[in-house]
Parts: sequence; structure tokens; C-alpha cells
Amino acid sequence: MRVLLQRVSSAQVTVDDQVVGRIDPAAAGAPHGLLALVGVTHTDTEDVAKTLADKTFRLRILDGERSAADLNAPILVVSQFTLYANTAKGRRPSWNAAAPGPVAEPLVDTFADALRDLGATVATGKFGAHMHVDLTNDGPVTVLLEG
Repeated sequence: MRVLLQRVSSAQVTVDDQVVGRIDPAAAGAPHGLLALVGVTHTDTEDVAKTLADKTFRLRILDGERSAADLNAPILVVSQFTLYANTAKGRRPSWNAAAPGPVAEPLVDTFADALRDLGATVATGKFGAHMHVDLTNDGPVTVLLEG
């Protein structure tokens, strides 16, 4: 599993002109939130998803070297199979390393649910949909987690 984290001051996901997920850290009393783009590969498990959720929640990449847990910062979780693009040969990426939807969707859900179980405020995109993700990256701060 790969989780690409971006520190944001706001973020939202729109599908078919409808906002399906939005975080507004300032409204939650936090200076920042996190956008978590989540990619799943064939060997990932629920344990991997839960471990990376915990790492996401506790990673100290917000103001003052604090975490989302410290600041009650909201997290927007968006599935992103393209994190497993293989671009080693030619000009057309291969997606073979990305898990198929029936494997990936429950693990993305497990990741989001694990964050909620830890106490995070979580919004999500819509798995498998064509999504428009709008964000204001703060810093910018972008970190890749792998499990």
C-alpha cells in the first residue's frame, strides 16, 4: 500500500458536479489537514491498511512538528490506483501492480475506518469514480508512506 500525504489548508472531491468529500481544517480548529491518496497493490492486507492509517494519523508533519492526532486535523482519503504506475518501459504506464477494484476498495475503506477508529475526522472520495480533487497544498509538504 502506498499513501501519498499532502498537508493542505483545504481539500474537496467532486464527482458529477457533486461534492462527495470535503475537509475544512480551519472550521475544525486546525491549521492544516491531510489529503491521503491511497494506492493498493495485490499483496496488501487489512493489517497493512491499519498500520498505515496509524502512521498517517500520528506522523508529525503539521505545524510545530505535530500530527493530525495532536491537532484534531481532518483527513480526506481518496483512492489512487495510479500510485502503482510502472513507467520503466516505453511511454505508456502499466497498472499491473495496482490491485483490482474488488481487492482495493475494501482496503481503502479499512484505511479510512481505521483513521476514524483512532479518532480522526475523515471524508472520502468515491471509489472507482472519475473524481476532481481540489486542494490547497500548504508548505508544500508531500510525503510518501509505503507498507
